[in-house]
Amino acid sequence: MVKKIVFWFFGFLVFWLTADVFSAVNPDKFVRIAIIQDAPSLSLRIKGNFEVRDLTGKVVLGKGKNLKTQVIRADTKLIKLSGIEIKSGSFKIIPLGKAQAYVNKRVFRGRLNIIRRPEGRGWASYKPEGDGAASDSRSHSPSHKANNSFLVVNELDIEDYVKGILCHEAAPWWPREALKAQAVIARSYAVYQKQFTKDKDFDLTNDIYSQVYGGKTSEKWRTNLAVNSTRGKVLVFEGKAFPSYYHATCSGHTEDAAELWKIDIAPLKGVECPFCVLSPHFSWEKKIPLAEIKQRLEAKGHNCPRIETITISGRNLSGRITFLKIAGEGKVSEISAKDFRQALNPNIIRSTNFTLEIIADMVYFKGLGWGHGVGLCQWGMYFMAKKGSKYQDILKYYFPRTQLVNQL
Repeated sequence: MVKKIVFWFFGFLVFWLTADVFSAVNPDKFVRIAIIQDAPSLSLRIKGNFEVRDLTGKVVLGKGKNLKTQVIRADTKLIKLSGIEIKSGSFKIIPLGKAQAYVNKRVFRGRLNIIRRPEGRGWASYKPEGDGAASDSRSHSPSHKANNSFLVVNELDIEDYVKGILCHEAAPWWPREALKAQAVIARSYAVYQKQFTKDKDFDLTNDIYSQVYGGKTSEKWRTNLAVNSTRGKVLVFEGKAFPSYYHATCSGHTEDAAELWKIDIAPLKGVECPFCVLSPHFSWEKKIPLAEIKQRLEAKGHNCPRIETITISGRNLSGRITFLKIAGEGKVSEISAKDFRQALNPNIIRSTNFTLEIIADMVYFKGLGWGHGVGLCQWGMYFMAKKGSKYQDILKYYFPRTQLVNQL
C-alpha cells in the first residue's frame, strides 16, 4: 500500500512539472512584450525541461531539457533545438516547472514566441494616442523594416511583467509606498494598452515607447515586494482603464494631457505639485549653438532659415510653452514646443517649461522639470511617501476622480 502511495505521489509530481500549463493560462492576466525586434540572430539557453510548440500553442513540435547556449539565425531555413526540427522558423518555447529561459543572456519568466519575419512582412503592433507611460518620444516608434529577422515576444503573467519593470522606472531604494504607487500605475498602463492589441503580435514593447522591461534579470527584492503587496490592483476612471502616464519631475504643476495629445479626461487634467521642489531634476540649464538647432530642426522635417531670433509665443496654465516663433532671413515660422523639444532631443531640452536667450551664435536655456509632465510626478511621489503618505493617497492626488480596484 505504501509503495502504491509513493508511486502515485511521484507520478503526480512528474505530471505537475511537465503538465500542459499553456492550456490553463488565464489570458486576461497575461501580457505579450516585444523584447527583441528586427534581430538577424539571437542566442537561446534553457535550464530545465521545456516544450517547443507552433505559435498557436496547439501543436507540440518536441520536448527537450537543458538547452545549451545556441545562436539561431533568421536566414536559416531549418532551426534545430536539442534535436527538435523547426521548419517554419517561428515557434513557441514553454519552460516547464521551474525551468528558466535565457534570450541574449537575460532571464525571462513565462513563454517565448520566436517569430521569423520573412521578406516583405512587418510586425503587427499598435500604439495608442500619447506616449509610452513615461516616454517623451511618441512619434519615434520603431520601424520594423528589416527582412529575415526575428521578433521575440515574452508572454507572461502581468504581475511578473511589472516585476521586470519596476526597478527601471523607480529606484529600488525608494520608500515602500512610492514603489507600491509605481507598481499600480505600471500595471494599470499595461491593462489600458492591452485592450487595443488582441489581433496584434504583441501588447507592449520593452523600451520607453511603452515601459522599460528587463525580464527576471532586472528584478529586485524590494520592488518585487511592492508588486506582490498590490497584486491585481489597477486604477480606473468611470470603471474603465485609462493611460496612467508618469514622468520624472513636474516642477510645480503637472500637465493637462489635452495640451499634448487627443486625451481630455479628468484624471489627466493636471494638478499643483508642491512636493518635488527638492528633486534633483527640478531645474536645468543647457546651451546649444544656433547652427545645431537649425540642423536638428531640419533633420526632423522643419524648413528652417538661418535663425536670427527664437521667441516664446504662448504658455498654458501649467507654465509650459505652447508655441515658439523662429525668425530669420525675413521669414517667420511657428513650431509647437513639443515638436521643438523632440527635435532638439528631450534628454537635452528636458521639458517645455523654459526660458531662452540668444547671445552671439549660442542659445542659453533655463528650464524646470523633466518629462512630458502628464500624470504622476515621480519625484513628487517620492517626497509624498517620505512624508508618510500611503500609496492610495498618492495615486488619488495625481489622478483625481479615479478608483483603485482589484481587476485581475
